Amino acid sequence: MVPVLFALLTSLFNGLASVLQRQAAKTAPASSALHLSLFAYLVRRKIWLAGIGLVILAAVCQATALATGPVALVQPIFIIELPFTLLVVSRLNHRPLPRVTWYAVGLVTVSLGAGLAAAAPSGGSDHASTKVWVTALIVTAVFEAVVITVGVRAGGNARAAAFGLAAACGYALTATLMKSAVANLPHGAGAFFSSWQLYGTAVAGVGALFLLQNALQAGTLVAVQPPLTLGDALISSSYGVTIYGENVQTGGWLLVVEIAAVIAITLGCIQLSRSLAMVHATPPPAPPASGPAAEPVR
Repeated sequence: MVPVLFALLTSLFNGLASVLQRQAAKTAPASSALHLSLFAYLVRRKIWLAGIGLVILAAVCQATALATGPVALVQPIFIIELPFTLLVVSRLNHRPLPRVTWYAVGLVTVSLGAGLAAAAPSGGSDHASTKVWVTALIVTAVFEAVVITVGVRAGGNARAAAFGLAAACGYALTATLMKSAVANLPHGAGAFFSSWQLYGTAVAGVGALFLLQNALQAGTLVAVQPPLTLGDALISSSYGVTIYGENVQTGGWLLVVEIAAVIAITLGCIQLSRSLAMVHATPPPAPPASGPAAEPVR
């Protein structure tokens, strides 16, 4: 229960942070795309700094979740971040949600629970050999290079989706490195601060954050959120299995249930992303009054 609780808290704080970061990133000039000047612009905005504060709080909760549970269990729970984000934006913008959105919230929540129940992630260790880490980092670097190249050559929502997937991979790697770094805490501060995974966590996290800001700037939330949300969950699970040797059940009908759950979550996330874009949008101005109603009171 402890990893699940802190994973849910992480989702809540990350959802709040994404709302604030989106508000700041959408006003950034197009010329700052893929340049460090984007950060220079964002750090001068208090709303973005508040979002970063929530990201730090979320990281503490995430570290606690990863220290007490497998990556393949903790990270997929972060899918709940999307419904959290939607509900927060809806309240802040005073935009009621249509019934189909609530259906999508239910679909994502139930499908996530069913998928995790079928997969039943468990076991695994907190550390991996140097050979395993080197292999994982090389594969990750190649994947990121391909996805980012596709994003650079594309434009609009295609670029946003590619950068969103690249950011998802970065966040998944961040969580995987964080688990190993946090596992050194019981051995003392020296072991913790001398762990290369700790500094790898910082580098991967900043890189993922940079990619996410560019994704949010390049296109709509409908393009960014599904690859970001699902990519993080699936890539994290892959890291958990291949790096830490975590166990995920895939035998017989369990695999069918898991695939169906992924498809249902994908459909639900697409609908939630559309709803999120809708509540983010500025409502059109009211049409000017005409006829007798427009006459001033005398």
